[in-house]
Amino acid sequence: MTFITVTQSLLEGFVITCLLFLLTLVLSMPLGLLISFCSMSKFKPLKATSKTFVWIIRGVPLMLQLFIVYYLPGLLSETGINVFGKIDNLLYFKYGIDNGGAFIAAVIAFVINYACYFSEIFRGGIESIPKGQFEAGQVLGLTKSQIFKNIVLMQVIKRILPPISNEVITLVKDTALARVIGVIEIIRIADIFASKALIWPLFYAGAFYLIFVGILTLLFGYLEKKLDYYKV
Repeated sequence: MTFITVTQSLLEGFVITCLLFLLTLVLSMPLGLLISFCSMSKFKPLKATSKTFVWIIRGVPLMLQLFIVYYLPGLLSETGINVFGKIDNLLYFKYGIDNGGAFIAAVIAFVINYACYFSEIFRGGIESIPKGQFEAGQVLGLTKSQIFKNIVLMQVIKRILPPISNEVITLVKDTALARVIGVIEIIRIADIFASKALIWPLFYAGAFYLIFVGILTLLFGYLEKKLDYYKV
């Protein structure tokens, strides 16, 4: 097995890793913001339900959540047929896409999981803003949305950027868990090589993660410097 062949295979898996990462990030952040608003709601049933949901998701391992999302619909259905398995077959025979159903299940599990973690970061950031700033906005005749947009938002972004960056970097590495339900990401491909007594691709796959995390670290460092002018 040549170095070029291994590199091409790992790159194909890394594309799936990046796609899972991007979809999770794009979908989980707005959902996390919505959950954080529910957790801060004055309507107690909604607040309690939101906090309980976040507690459950944060308390259950992500790997188990992947199994639940992938297998539970089939276990609950009368036919016992795995829904995502049917999607796998449909996407493969119609579009030639391998393990499409497993990938969709992984996206759902990752989005729910990370939305809950992001919601706590958002909630902490919003609640850290002194109440006097909200009151000052009301005195000026601003609506709640205007207060949030013009007074609170930039302060919250500055405060939550470091913990958000940690979660995003963790997400890069957590994508490797998707292989447990059959997603063909980079570590799954490296495992296939390892099963053929070719171990070095596993270490080579680590280089892809290091480079990706390095780029993200530089990006977040740049964003933090850009926000240094905004003192909180």
